[in-house]
Amino acid sequence: MAWGTIDDAEFQKFADKVKSKIEAQEIRQAVESSSKRVGTQSLKGVKSRTPVGQYTDGRTGGTLRRGWHLNGPTYNGALFLIEIENNVEYAGYVEDGHRTRGGGGWVSGQHMLMETLFEIEDMMPMLLTPAMKKLGGLFD
Repeated sequence: MAWGTIDDAEFQKFADKVKSKIEAQEIRQAVESSSKRVGTQSLKGVKSRTPVGQYTDGRTGGTLRRGWHLNGPTYNGALFLIEIENNVEYAGYVEDGHRTRGGGGWVSGQHMLMETLFEIEDMMPMLLTPAMKKLGGLFD
């Protein structure tokens, strides 16, 4: 019992356009390049915030700063994942803080990763704009 007809030719044309972009991997490539940009900027920020040890005998550290690595972006069908990790065993203590030996006090954390993530969150529109412009071409 139909009460009218719907002309969906324009919608079908749009759907075909989106399908062709998806099949050509254009959308995925645009989002992946933006994800790489976000990851690279995050790694740069966290490395610059990581403290370097200064010793009395003239040595300088840097193990913690050199320990930062970027994994990704990886795509699992639903989202792009970017991981920033540091495998140096004391990285968590520098990030979050720790008790001093003997329990006499507390050393505050540097929060270099957390601060970088807050900064990147504010920069996200600028970092993702090229991909969004490419996606905007779907509606032309």
